[in-house]
Amino acid sequence: MIAETVCSAVSAAGLGIAVITAYRKRFLAATRIAAYSLVPVGLVMTGVVEWLADTAFSPTAWAGFGLLGLSWVMFVTTRAVERRRGGTRKERKAARAAARQEDAVAPAASAPSLGQGPRRETRPAPASRGGDDDFSDIEAILKKHGI
Repeated sequence: MIAETVCSAVSAAGLGIAVITAYRKRFLAATRIAAYSLVPVGLVMTGVVEWLADTAFSPTAWAGFGLLGLSWVMFVTTRAVERRRGGTRKERKAARAAARQEDAVAPAASAPSLGQGPRRETRPAPASRGGDDDFSDIEAILKKHGI
């Protein structure tokens, strides 16, 4: 009963604000305010407010909301773990199968012959500068900033 009264008062106040806004020749804003202020009365008339009031004081309903929240947390956690692992089990299995196919199709030229050991990919070593050269760039930056 009190919820219906509060909703009616809120709607009446909103409609009053809408009238004042329309008087100031802001008709679009006044229409929007009137639309928002009619929502509480509509909720009362459809019975949603009564249902919410009954639900708010029902321990069974709160237990149900708790279970819904728990299930949501479980869904979110499992999705996060799947993303971290790289997809679902089916996707990981398909990726392993694709990797095996690529290994089987690898050209015979890259395979080592009987007399050779496994080939190693060699990278050129980066050219190292002397110890004085390493700090010359830093010294130039510090001098530029007056340090």
